[in-house]
Amino acid sequence: MRHLLALAALPLLAAGCNGSTDKSMAAENPDSAIGTPQAGSSSSSGPQNAAQMSKVAKLPFDVETVADLDEPWAMTFLGAGEALITEKDGRLLHWTQNGGTQQVSGTPKVDYGGQGGLGDVVLAPDFAQSGMVYLSWVEAGDGDTRGAVVGRAKLNRTGAAPSLDNLQIVWRQAPKVTGRGHFSHRIAFSPDGKYMFISSGERQKQDPAQDRSNNLGSIVRLYPDGSVPEDNPFYDEGGTTAQIWSYGHRNTLGLAFSPNGQLWNHEMGPKGGDEVNLIKRGANYGWPVRSYGDNYDGKPIPDHSADDGFTKPKVYWTPVISPAGMIFYTGSLFPEWQGSILMGGLSSKSLALINVNDQEARQETWFDMGTRIREVEQAPDGSVWLLEDGGKSAQGRVMRLTPKSTS
Repeated sequence: MRHLLALAALPLLAAGCNGSTDKSMAAENPDSAIGTPQAGSSSSSGPQNAAQMSKVAKLPFDVETVADLDEPWAMTFLGAGEALITEKDGRLLHWTQNGGTQQVSGTPKVDYGGQGGLGDVVLAPDFAQSGMVYLSWVEAGDGDTRGAVVGRAKLNRTGAAPSLDNLQIVWRQAPKVTGRGHFSHRIAFSPDGKYMFISSGERQKQDPAQDRSNNLGSIVRLYPDGSVPEDNPFYDEGGTTAQIWSYGHRNTLGLAFSPNGQLWNHEMGPKGGDEVNLIKRGANYGWPVRSYGDNYDGKPIPDHSADDGFTKPKVYWTPVISPAGMIFYTGSLFPEWQGSILMGGLSSKSLALINVNDQEARQETWFDMGTRIREVEQAPDGSVWLLEDGGKSAQGRVMRLTPKSTS
């Protein structure tokens, strides 16, 4: 193992999921900072406090600004030189290399504010045949309540401007509750295309993550049409409980399958304790009973222990990094990254490289991007694309990373 430097080489940065002044936002890593790492409980046999075990590297890539956008949140490639990009206030954009961006019509009405709005965009596994795309967003409920939903529609590119046709909701977060935080609503399809996994945050309510009578604080597993597979671990309990694949989660903003077909997530901890987890069927990940962070009011939360009955993270960060966006890199432009997680950081203003070896993970490198990274995607040519979260300014960029020129 090569020598790894402490994370203190990164500048001190205020944490947070975005720049909103909404009260629900103030609870998302409001005061934590990247700095001198705290003592962790990691060992060779336990989860790693990556804040103690990473190194800051010079950028091995060139950064090209492709487009300027407002609050971009997610993107997916339709092919070489063509992508869909969401903006949090409700716009879906169709970007092409030669034509710039066009707004896609037929998008849903979103409840925008705090962490809520238009979220993920993912192609259906059979997109080449069906033209279907999946979106997540936040919808208003009765009174002052709201919740995340996932819908699918056909992307129509035959007219002068693209549109979504026959949008249909296939999943809802239940119940809808007050507040504008911790929606999560990331989408990932299994490698065989048979199952759809959706992250459902605990909406800053904590206790629902341990209550399987709702689907908050969980990762759900569905068929692409929204129906529930009978081999889900809690299927026999019925209702929303039947949807649950794993639970005890806080705020999952990254969800991806590894090249060997295993599902991983990352999630924001409270004041400390951001995590990367290997997701297992029926497992309980401990929130809010266990965490490597503490509550914002100073009340401590017990750390994980060997016999606590919960599934432990593979990597955690104390202080926090505010993770966002996540892929397993499989391209050829950066061969040294193949099979590793690439993950954005908001408060850390970084791109993180995390080495994965089957069921174990270890952070290797930090790349200091100097700006909040909301999303990470891989283009068909193997280049890495990032979405810059504009924070309080609400502005942002699409950036393309390619190997550094030697000329």
